[in-house]
Amino acid sequence: MLDALPADRVLSAGVIDGRNIWRSQPAHVLPLLEKIVARRGTDGLWLAPSCSLLHTPIDATQETALPPALRSWLAFAQQKLEELRLYADALSGSRTARDALNEQTALLAQRSHALGVQRQDVRARLNALSPQATLRRSELAHRRVVQAEALALPLLPTTTIGSFPQTDALRRARADHRSGQLNNAAYETVLANEIRHVLQQQEAAGLDVLVHGEPERNDMVEYFGEQLDGFAFTRQGWVQSYGSRCVKPPIIWGDVARPAPMTVRWSSYAQSLTDKPVKGMLTGPVTVLQWSFVRDDLPRETVCRQLALALRDEVHDLEHAGIRVIQIDEPALREGLPLRQADQAAYLDWAVQCFRISAGGVGDATQIHTHMCYAEFNAIIDAVAALDADVISIESSRSRMELLEAFERYHYPGDIGPGVYDIHSPRVPASEEIVTLLRSALRVLDPKQLWVNPDCGLKTRGWAEVTPALEAMVAAARALRVELASIPG
Repeated sequence: MLDALPADRVLSAGVIDGRNIWRSQPAHVLPLLEKIVARRGTDGLWLAPSCSLLHTPIDATQETALPPALRSWLAFAQQKLEELRLYADALSGSRTARDALNEQTALLAQRSHALGVQRQDVRARLNALSPQATLRRSELAHRRVVQAEALALPLLPTTTIGSFPQTDALRRARADHRSGQLNNAAYETVLANEIRHVLQQQEAAGLDVLVHGEPERNDMVEYFGEQLDGFAFTRQGWVQSYGSRCVKPPIIWGDVARPAPMTVRWSSYAQSLTDKPVKGMLTGPVTVLQWSFVRDDLPRETVCRQLALALRDEVHDLEHAGIRVIQIDEPALREGLPLRQADQAAYLDWAVQCFRISAGGVGDATQIHTHMCYAEFNAIIDAVAALDADVISIESSRSRMELLEAFERYHYPGDIGPGVYDIHSPRVPASEEIVTLLRSALRVLDPKQLWVNPDCGLKTRGWAEVTPALEAMVAAARALRVELASIPG
């Protein structure tokens, strides 16, 4: 490539990774730069990050709450610019810059030996993993029969995706608890009361499969990362997500393990309040991976498998606690697809395997759900089916069910819940409108496959919108059940 570039052109060498938050390895970068200089000289050579630094936080030195060793391995935007300066000065003959890069090499060499970075128990368990770990006990057709008897759900069962409104009062209670102004007992009372309220609202609306509403969760990834070994959290590490929304991704810095159950307590409490099934709600391994800053000293596939094993333990604990429906969300499955087509098959293979490890081994009567946000499913429909989930819910209302075309061509074997109203809008749909969408879905799906649910979680909506929207959704499902029952045969 260097020979193909005309001598009179400027070469901007993206030698610093602009998408991660780790210091570069001078032992890798310097030889590459020296090769370029040997071929082209320093005239017309610019040093740059590999992309915009929009994807990294600003300054790692501000993260004084992080362990000093971990902080020393990090390079946010400010540190990446400083690294570029060091490499430029080193190429210009600066001894000071060379010494600084040598110190960085020595510092990073200590990382692999730091406590928690490598855990032999985690790695031994991963190495012992057999292909059987990715399997359910029976095929989907048999599981469907067993689950129909165990859950006794009506045709076109109604449910939601998981979260319910995160009110100002809930956010205030969480902030007061974090700051120590609200003690554990008082905070848990707030959560218990909110869960009871959420269940009462769902039962009043007539939903068939309920959720506990997730009032205890700050974020669908951060909540789990806070309870897993191998994660760390910044205070100022905000990055743009989309539009004006920013997120603060956790850092996966060490081998991942689950020291204790994460969701069983509140799921079990919710189930104790109702005779209807309550879904256990988990974020899947691929999504936790995609929405975190991931360590760069292990393949992403390996980190994802560690996450999958931790979540597998949670799934089995939920099952043992009597939770009969468990949702493992993977909204980022399509998002993680590599741009290079040659890399896509390998990614989908390990991503699917990680999901299946999470769900593997549960009983036939335990119904596994997953949820995916807006995505082009045509390219990955084989992988979606290979997840072997009993039920998949997808965002589809804004496309007027057009996303179901992929499932029509593929003849998807499992159950599908195409979202019937857009939760990103405060607009409350009429039940007739939802009936029309469900009729469109039934042109593609068998009635026994079809679930009725919103597009996504209701966290960002208010109760004034949520209650009438769910009532309209349930009314639509009931109306269509009557209509289907009247059809001969």
